[in-house]
Amino acid sequence: MGNVGNDPRVRYVAENQAVASFPLATSERAFTRKDGTAVPERTEWHNIVMWGRDAEVAERYIRKGMLLYLEGHLRTRVWEDNTKVKRYVTEVYVDSFEILRRPGDHAGEHRDNGTAAAPES
Repeated sequence: MGNVGNDPRVRYVAENQAVASFPLATSERAFTRKDGTAVPERTEWHNIVMWGRDAEVAERYIRKGMLLYLEGHLRTRVWEDNTKVKRYVTEVYVDSFEILRRPGDHAGEHRDNGTAAAPES
């Protein structure tokens, strides 16, 4: 579960299949240990990838600032850049997702306009 960092970037690949990608931030809350040591909030950024119908839904409905719940699997890609340096990127390939809150919605407020959950794939 996390907040969308940017609107999805959608491109179409072989046979006109949609692929959406965007960053998602997840955070661990700050806390204080029993010994009084303060542990600050920690935010991690994840590269999210959606394919096919999910990507089309993302293009229409997902926007920067939304709170999303998603499930997926990790994939790591490796390539060599122009200077012959190996580069790695780990991405979350989404299996299912749900929009939990849109920017401007208030916590605890439920709004159901038929677009909150992604259709079954």
